[in-house]
Amino acid sequence: MATEIAADVYDVTTRRDDTGRRYRAFVVDGDRPTLFDAGHPGTADTLVSELDELGVEPERLVVTHGDADHVGGVDRIVERYDVELFAPEGEDTMTDRTAGTVVEDGDRIGSFTAVHTPGHTAGHTAYVDEDRGVAVLGDAVFGSDLRGLPAGHFVLPPAVYSEDVTLADESLERLLDYEFDVGLVYHGSSVTGDASDKLRRFVDFPGRP
Repeated sequence: MATEIAADVYDVTTRRDDTGRRYRAFVVDGDRPTLFDAGHPGTADTLVSELDELGVEPERLVVTHGDADHVGGVDRIVERYDVELFAPEGEDTMTDRTAGTVVEDGDRIGSFTAVHTPGHTAGHTAYVDEDRGVAVLGDAVFGSDLRGLPAGHFVLPPAVYSEDVTLADESLERLLDYEFDVGLVYHGSSVTGDASDKLRRFVDFPGRP
């Protein structure tokens, strides 16, 4: 199922597991429709069906990082739509893909700016479109409701899922230079109002070293 989470920005469910946890991709419609991440290997056909249902044919596929639930469906999406592929520098799981553009910090992909936010993985990259007011935050943060807290805020992913949780925490400061109303996350609920301010309050809490 696809849900319009902001104007022309869609949250696309690719899988629900037995615990009710939902996995997703995001698609931003526009002059050059852009898909962010591609789900698990076994859910690529579901993603294709949802995109077809939306009537959106992506022209770009932008990867936030190389975890299987984000890149498992890349080959199927590239084959189905002949998209232009963008993947962050430093993601080992993407090094065998000869097609595509390597993304570095500060690169522009359409209206989005790449922001290198390492810690969860070495090359983890978020993408911010200040004009649209939307940030695709990947797994730099999770939605607070995933950790049993009220929805509408951010938390760090558990340390067990991050290569370096301290670096992941420190990297969030790199996002504070940008303003966005909507912060899209892949686990838990996205933040759909005052997202950059809420992230700033999370990063700058009193007593932070």
